[in-house]
Amino acid sequence: MSPTEALSRGPAVWALAAGQMLGFACQFFVFAGLVLFWHEDLGWAKSTLALGPMLALLVGAAFAPLIGKVVDGGRGPELMVFGAMIGVVALVLMSQVQTPVQWALIWMLLGIGQLSSQYEVCFAFLIRRLGRDARRAIIRVTLVAGFASTVSIPAYTALAQGQGWRFALMTGAAVMAFGVVPLNWWGTRRIRAGAPPPVAAPAPPIGSGTRSRRLWLLAVMFSLSGLSHWMIAHLLIPVLVGRGYSQELAVFAAAVIGPAQVAGRFALMYSEARISNARATLLTLCAMFVATTFLALSGAGVGMVIAYVLVQGAAIGMTTILRPVLIADMLGAENYGANAGRIQVPSMVINAFAPMIGALLLEGPGFGALVGLSLGLILISVLALHALRST
Repeated sequence: MSPTEALSRGPAVWALAAGQMLGFACQFFVFAGLVLFWHEDLGWAKSTLALGPMLALLVGAAFAPLIGKVVDGGRGPELMVFGAMIGVVALVLMSQVQTPVQWALIWMLLGIGQLSSQYEVCFAFLIRRLGRDARRAIIRVTLVAGFASTVSIPAYTALAQGQGWRFALMTGAAVMAFGVVPLNWWGTRRIRAGAPPPVAAPAPPIGSGTRSRRLWLLAVMFSLSGLSHWMIAHLLIPVLVGRGYSQELAVFAAAVIGPAQVAGRFALMYSEARISNARATLLTLCAMFVATTFLALSGAGVGMVIAYVLVQGAAIGMTTILRPVLIADMLGAENYGANAGRIQVPSMVINAFAPMIGALLLEGPGFGALVGLSLGLILISVLALHALRST
């Protein structure tokens, strides 16, 4: 067994997986878990609250190319630790928020923490240090991290109901400080020490030919399919409550997405030798279309709600793995961090508006417009994938 294969199966990868799960739980899913409590206690409109995650993604988009180059330069471990520490500070500050201006500034800080410590930096680091064995490590990371929403949303809800949302945020900050920071520190340094030095092989320039076309098609596909998902997922609890379901059932449905992601990743791992990354991506987009149709029919009964979260969760779970490997397939593994950073810019800018778009649609034309736009975005993503496979 090669050193990189041993590392891809070893405790360092599982440490990073646990760090990713807790990091997503504390930082990324905080909005979904606490949005109703903020709305009720602070009295702000959902669109004002949604401005926070939007600004976090916009700040992330501004720094994504730079972050990618830093990882390509060998500083992934430092970034993952530093980003988690920023997350600690941001959650502590958020627990004391009083005004919309403070809210906006804190989310911008949290955006830097998220970008520096979560999936994209972690995947770029693994691809850089483990080479072909990175896919195995990425699958393990995403299998564990897929439980983030399952842990986070019920935990934040229970803490907010019992001790208030400010206490819930302080608890999240403590988990980041005493869980995520040491896990990221130990896992990345163990891999850095055990893996052979990465081969410095410069990638061909993106230019204006086939590689440029592939880059932009990848950006369009991941941006629009991500927008289709997140403008609903960030507001799934209010959406279901608005459809007449109890808050308890809505929280349960949102929490089921996590295990469904893990199930989808197991399915992808099982079929890895039988299906190409591009074809698997097409199947996930089709599954997202079917899932959104189930949500559109959610008024027919709770069975449609469960069908939505199971199918949608599985599709998003597979997309998390397919995104980095498809980028590497189409653009090469060399300079993966920089290429992924370029693709992230339009993706994060567009997806930054997902919670805001979802909130405005719910407060304006309503639920039908929300699911209609979601279905349209998936269809455009399918067309982009078709064009990508033809290049």
